[in-house]
Amino acid sequence: MTSSAGKAPGDNSKNDPHTTGPRPPFQAIPAVDLKGGRCVQLVGGRPEEEKVSLPDPVAVARGWWETGFRTLHVVDLDAALGTGDNRKLVEIMVQELSFTVQVGGGIRSQKKAQEILGLGVERIIVGTRAVEDPVWLGRLSHAHPGRVAVAADIRDGMVLSKGWTEESGRKIEDFLRSMEELPLAGVLCTDVSREGKVQGMDRPGVRRTLQASVHPVWISGGVSSMADLRFLDEEGAAGAVLGMALYTGALNANQVAKEFVT
Repeated sequence: MTSSAGKAPGDNSKNDPHTTGPRPPFQAIPAVDLKGGRCVQLVGGRPEEEKVSLPDPVAVARGWWETGFRTLHVVDLDAALGTGDNRKLVEIMVQELSFTVQVGGGIRSQKKAQEILGLGVERIIVGTRAVEDPVWLGRLSHAHPGRVAVAADIRDGMVLSKGWTEESGRKIEDFLRSMEELPLAGVLCTDVSREGKVQGMDRPGVRRTLQASVHPVWISGGVSSMADLRFLDEEGAAGAVLGMALYTGALNANQVAKEFVT
């Protein structure tokens, strides 16, 4: 597979030693979050608050392909929370569908990173250990340049870890700047306090986040309108990962795919 998602976040690309050329088009990416073998959507990042629960994640992913999406964001929530593993489902999606796939959830060792990449995914997304162990993140990103993205989950501008359950004590801007020299595929910034609520983004916070990163930035959490997507595109985000707004119909999936998939 070849990546169709962004490679540089807007005008920040001129400062990024890892990217060259113009910024690729902004991409809308549907999320398939896995929990107990199901496709779910959580409210506020809380495992106990499931608003969407669908029994066949592969069928869900196939539906997104038929709608016109070409990149898929998959998160193994059980692996992230240490309560299980949905790797077989990830493998089926990669083998049976033609998406560019990025996968996150519980990737906290070089061994597991290699195993997930070995399934044929384009990018892995690392969160907890990336936040807690910058030396490990540096080694991992240099071992797999351009294939490791960092999940910077935030609440009130502070970075979280351990499946959104603990606060790291680091501001998102400081965390992003600490990774400037790493050959990352990008950063996924999720505003957990807004995730699943379909109430709009923290636009000033998003703007600050985009300005603080030299890497491509995907935004998630609260993205709930075409205006939100156009704002992100104009501000130089690489893309948006979409969950509840797509699953509930707050965003028209066909319209999103038509405008923000290339």
